[in-house]
Amino acid sequence: MLMPTRDQQNRYAEDGFYIVKGLLSAEEVTNFRDHARKQLEEEAREGSVMAKGDRDGKSTLLKMWNTAGDDKYGLLARDQRMVLQAEALLGEEAYLYSHKMTMKQPREGGAWEWHQDFGYWYNNGCLRPDMLSIYISLDKATKENGCLQVLSGTHKLGRLDHVREDGQTNVARTHLEAAIERYEHLYVEMEAGDALVFHGNLLHRSDANNSDTYRWGYICSYNAVSNAPFARLREYGNYEEMKPVPAGSFMAA
Repeated sequence: MLMPTRDQQNRYAEDGFYIVKGLLSAEEVTNFRDHARKQLEEEAREGSVMAKGDRDGKSTLLKMWNTAGDDKYGLLARDQRMVLQAEALLGEEAYLYSHKMTMKQPREGGAWEWHQDFGYWYNNGCLRPDMLSIYISLDKATKENGCLQVLSGTHKLGRLDHVREDGQTNVARTHLEAAIERYEHLYVEMEAGDALVFHGNLLHRSDANNSDTYRWGYICSYNAVSNAPFARLREYGNYEEMKPVPAGSFMAA
């Protein structure tokens, strides 16, 4: 499937997210995950992967790329299955804002507090929340290993104030407490290869990985071309023409 269905588009408009079951096949997941696991765990041992801590002292490993090249990561970010989903929802030509790997190691991966991605993308020079992310689960994601959680429909709140706490950018407590009372709190459990497509203003978080399993995910964020940052305030997120590639091109990289 390349384009979102009518039902998925309606869910995105109403709930701020939807799941694409099996966006990547089992073979594709194995190819991508095994390559990433070998390369990025080696980089982590060498100290060239970021470690983002939480308030309890646990850390999630994070690898971020500023551009999408012709390696496995860049080719998956430009895979037409991803790009066409994004452009259909944004309603115009899109470009890759950022792509990154979040790595919650067994018993070590930390928590992410409630936030909106546009809560800080706005400070990076993007005026409108015409931005979204596609999260591909590379391992089975469960409550036990820290799957994503969402507050359904909170993308309609607009951008909320965020504060810097414990090294993370989190939504301000007063509005968060009210949102938790009024909006449905869901745990987004996923199989490897499933994808979560979600709005830049959707409130989301994840718990620490308290299991013996890995919980890795690859996240590609897309921005409308007309919403490119008005100034170069970060090394990532600035407009570069995106050239989509046929589905599965990353397999041969």
